[in-house]
Amino acid sequence: MNRIRIQTHDFDLAQEYHQLRELSSTVGAVVTFTGLVRDFELDASIDSLSLQHYPGMTETLLQEIVDQANKRWQLIGSTVIHRVGELLPRDQIVFVGVASQHRADAFEAAQFIMDYLKTKATFWKQVSQDGQQHWVESKDADNDAASRWDSTDD
Repeated sequence: MNRIRIQTHDFDLAQEYHQLRELSSTVGAVVTFTGLVRDFELDASIDSLSLQHYPGMTETLLQEIVDQANKRWQLIGSTVIHRVGELLPRDQIVFVGVASQHRADAFEAAQFIMDYLKTKATFWKQVSQDGQQHWVESKDADNDAASRWDSTDD
């Protein structure tokens, strides 16, 4: 079972973990990642972060990422939640959770999903700092992290 949600409202970590854990009696590992809005960008504090996406296309791209993870690792289920709209520093922005029989599959799949989400999903981020807005550029570190999976793409 795979769930993908793009939403404006917050999510409950305990509830998301519990749903993954209870998918099957064969679940032996649940790995989760929760990303938070940082309180800085370009070494300056931020007031807020606004996220936009392309409805329909973004969900399709996220589904493709999850499908690739399911081909590479033996997963029982996964959840990807990404928030959009205006967020404040320290707000939860993203959740990736993976359930599998074994920890190695869960760890690898969760990292793969997050790395690809950062580089292949259509989200645009605009930061507000001292009354000024600017778009957040992609980071080389994110591209480098995702590129390690390219050599094993199907």
